[in-house]
Amino acid sequence: MTFVRVALIAAFAMLALTLPGATQESGESPSTAAAPDGGKQELTPEERAERQARKACKIKICDILATKDPQGDDVACDIVKTWREQDITKMLGGRFDWTRGKAVCQSKLEVKREALVKAMTEANYEVVLPEQKVRCTLAQKSAGEPYAVDISIAPKVAFENGKAVSARLNWGEAKAPMLAYALIYAGTGLDNSANILGPEVTRMVNEFTTKKCAKLKDDILRSMGSTGN
Repeated sequence: MTFVRVALIAAFAMLALTLPGATQESGESPSTAAAPDGGKQELTPEERAERQARKACKIKICDILATKDPQGDDVACDIVKTWREQDITKMLGGRFDWTRGKAVCQSKLEVKREALVKAMTEANYEVVLPEQKVRCTLAQKSAGEPYAVDISIAPKVAFENGKAVSARLNWGEAKAPMLAYALIYAGTGLDNSANILGPEVTRMVNEFTTKKCAKLKDDILRSMGSTGN
């Protein structure tokens, strides 16, 4: 089961790209991020731009959840996340060696505004997301071209009285080099049949709609106060 666990972690890392609240960023310096050892690590200009784009997406989603206003644009965010080697090692629990370099993952998150509002206002509602495509480019530590892993998911999250109660990821077809494909195929296939990651996704959604949206609101108000407005 070890290789299946690794595959699930790899797949879950891809899932994180479609959940803007899955990574901790609020309250951190725009130029630094929390390092795996608990310290701080300097962000590259590319990483800072990635973070700002993700934060803008979070703010838009949180605004819809807070106002419950069905009028306006749907959510459509281009999300990019760079996972450094040490970040991936941490996700693997320190039990497995990551033999590759950094991973740069990208996805376009699309969510209907009406679905978000109904999730917050109706007694029972299931948010059905359209197929989300994720691509991760994995660098090699030694010489050689990076290789790409493509995978799709079509998540469903059931809500009761504004709280997520269950979720399924519904992993689709993956495209990857043979070794990576075998791992991801095993992991996503297991999750499709046993819904192993569903409870964690449910937890992440509830944490985002409550704690992380509240934190973003506090950060915005604090920023406005510091400018004298």
